[in-house]
Amino acid sequence: MKNELLSVDEAADRIRSGAPVVVAGAAELMKQLPQGNWIGGTTAYFVTENGGAVVDDKLFCTTFENAVGATVRMVSADTLGQISDGYRENGFTVVLIPAFSKTHTEFAMTGADNVSVFDQPLVGWITGVHLDELGSKTPQIVDGSTGTAAEDGAVLLHVEMPAGSGIDVDIVNIFDQGDELTFKFDENGFAAKSVNVNGETVNLADYLIENEIDTRLPLVANYAGSMINVSIQNVDAEAKEVQFYAPVVAGMEYKLAAPQADYAAAFASSVGDSGMGQYSCNCILNYLYGELEGKKTGKFTGPVTFGEIAYILLNQTLVKLDLKAA
Repeated sequence: MKNELLSVDEAADRIRSGAPVVVAGAAELMKQLPQGNWIGGTTAYFVTENGGAVVDDKLFCTTFENAVGATVRMVSADTLGQISDGYRENGFTVVLIPAFSKTHTEFAMTGADNVSVFDQPLVGWITGVHLDELGSKTPQIVDGSTGTAAEDGAVLLHVEMPAGSGIDVDIVNIFDQGDELTFKFDENGFAAKSVNVNGETVNLADYLIENEIDTRLPLVANYAGSMINVSIQNVDAEAKEVQFYAPVVAGMEYKLAAPQADYAAAFASSVGDSGMGQYSCNCILNYLYGELEGKKTGKFTGPVTFGEIAYILLNQTLVKLDLKAA
């Protein structure tokens, strides 16, 4: 596996080599690439060897040089249940989905209901745009086999590795549950008005404002020992509603994340010196709240994203894929 920040010409050479490639960057640059065994997604933010950066003149390319085969597919919001249909032997799948699309919502709400997706490592991310361009530009995905760009759907790269290869998916989440408050919701969704807090039903927006809750801290649920975040996108005091970057699940017990004295230091400590030679994506909220621009955090490099996928949709999380030779 090779992670590189490349010019358009250099990225085109990687594609022409025939190895499967995942590309991240500006839509205008990806339009210039040849057809081949690749998929792409838009973002303006990256973690590079020199630290976090906004990059608009190069593409971040991950080339799976040791793959023995790969297939590119597109599915729609209505056919997400077919993701696993393309799984290849001894393989893994990378999935890219545009932020704010119908497919983004559908995957977040129902992705885990399709148990077949867990039959093979599934990683990926939610594509985005520069924050200054929200509302004027729409996140995109690209099917590199045809050169087709789309603002909805999911593009899949099904990769086959040599028999006996080690394929490991893991996450880095710097947050753990705090001790004081327990939040329970009555309905699934990307937004909520009412919530049960320690046994009392309250308006969530009012509660967060009145108690001066730091909304950079996500709500955290314990999924069989794995801490899974739901990040707060916006608190609308007028509408008395809170919007999230991932859906809350009815009946699930959430706690506000324990505060971090130094967000960037906590993140750097969590990743340590690992990351070299691994495919990864990191959340835009980690980038912003951790003030990662220009800062090095371990050896992970890759796109900064509007959501991360390790089988299910995640927030404020680094997702990593590690491949080891047979």
